[in-house]
Amino acid sequence: MSAASKSAKKLTEIIPMFNRVLVKLPEMESVTKGGVLLPVEQEPKLPQATVLAVGPGTVSDNGVTIPVGVQPGDEIVLKSVVGGIEIELDNGETYHLYKEDEILAKVVKE
Repeated sequence: MSAASKSAKKLTEIIPMFNRVLVKLPEMESVTKGGVLLPVEQEPKLPQATVLAVGPGTVSDNGVTIPVGVQPGDEIVLKSVVGGIEIELDNGETYHLYKEDEILAKVVKE
């Protein structure tokens, strides 16, 4: 494959590295029914997201890999929606990459 065709390849898959977690945030209303724009501060105090993929984990000082504490499919609570890195794929879907330490909790449903 030539360098030109490699660079023309569409971005269709994200594989997190190290202790990164790829999540899908729920769609949030940015405009009220009356047409008022909502600022970021009006977003949920404890935003939840769905884990789509996780990196292999962090390597400790003695060379042991410490795995990420969540798995794909887990529902999690984040510190803030504002953190993380937003990534938009060529299909128009938007995802976010967070470090594991930006996750406050895992939601357990009975």
